[in-house]
Amino acid sequence: MLIKKIVNSAPKETLGTKDKELLDWLGIDPDGELGVAGAKSLKEATVYACIDRLSKDIAKLPVKLYKDDGNAKVKVANHPVMKLLKLRPNPHMSAYNYRVTLEVQRNLYGNAYSYIDVDSKGKIKGLYPLHAPSMQILVDDANVLPNKQKFWYVYSGNGGTYWFHPDEILHYKGMTNDGIVGMSPIDKLRHLVENSKASQEYINKFFKNGLQAKGVVQYTGDLDPAAERKMLQRFENMSNGLKNAHKYFAMPLGFQFQPINLSMADAQFLENSELSIRQIAAAFGIKMHQINELSRATFNNASEQQSEYYQESLLPILTMYEQEDTYKLLFDSEIEAGMYFKTNVDAILRTDIKTRYEAYRTAIQSGFLTVNEVRENEEKPAKEGGDELLINGNMMKIHQAGNQYLKGGENNEEQPGEPSETEE
Repeated sequence: MLIKKIVNSAPKETLGTKDKELLDWLGIDPDGELGVAGAKSLKEATVYACIDRLSKDIAKLPVKLYKDDGNAKVKVANHPVMKLLKLRPNPHMSAYNYRVTLEVQRNLYGNAYSYIDVDSKGKIKGLYPLHAPSMQILVDDANVLPNKQKFWYVYSGNGGTYWFHPDEILHYKGMTNDGIVGMSPIDKLRHLVENSKASQEYINKFFKNGLQAKGVVQYTGDLDPAAERKMLQRFENMSNGLKNAHKYFAMPLGFQFQPINLSMADAQFLENSELSIRQIAAAFGIKMHQINELSRATFNNASEQQSEYYQESLLPILTMYEQEDTYKLLFDSEIEAGMYFKTNVDAILRTDIKTRYEAYRTAIQSGFLTVNEVRENEEKPAKEGGDELLINGNMMKIHQAGNQYLKGGENNEEQPGEPSETEE
């Protein structure tokens, strides 16, 4: 959302008893036992699996830099930024871990931020991911700031508050309704994730109780509160835990235990649990076979869903990364010269070797790819003469069809304005 803020004259905020920052500082969990805010949502198995899958798939795809001069698109390999994106964005993490960190935060909080460290000459020295919840976006739509810059990233961390110009921050967003700030999918799915987490808690407690249901202890007479607590504790010790599963235990005289038999089927537990899993996976754009839910999967539909996963889920995310990186990691002159970042998706679309080689053969014979382009895709060195486009010699122009049956064969091709031998 857009925020109005008056620099150096904003009133101090007052924290109430329901304010999350105050409760966190006091050590109180405002979300309770089933809290799913932020990183806590990763404790829910489906959320963890979906974010783990997305972050790894995004991180494993190599980023390449291309230049389009209007006639051809060529790969630029020696640009200084490529060392950061392909090998090590900063001294503390690899390029893979850097991408994983950004994608995890983008899915948890709706936004991921990375600081662009630039030296005095304008050369980028490093890229550093920032903790998304510590970032605030300020828009001076009230024209209070003295300079012309009306948009700032304000980061609170490391014992201070830092103001960043938009060109200093790579901002990767999730779904957004204003184009400025992304919306957290966890916040939107809060109740759904809580229900799924509650289902897991139910199963955990069910197993901890030795697969035994709770019940009611009946007795004749009256017990004072201390004696009642002592008796209930005795029943807990005798019945709870896997070690007591399916064991007999003696009942004191005058006491009767009546179990409460509520099965998972009676509570429609399995149906509700499966529905929650499907809804969470759908919200993240993950196909069910990708989180090992194979009840409705076949070989054919799994292959088709993999292609849909790229087209519908990964491609929009990759486009967002490419556009942000191109705009903020390249000089204006480089962008005007036709340079741009592109993610190589061959790693995720790559099929089995037989299907891949058959596709390569078709592409080479139709003049679509050169031999060296195919070898590059397979990470093999180029060969001399492999840059020439080849074409099947049996193919001809459509207006030449049938000429081979005329007298004189292929040398009897008609010239414009001249009658053929058969017409004479």
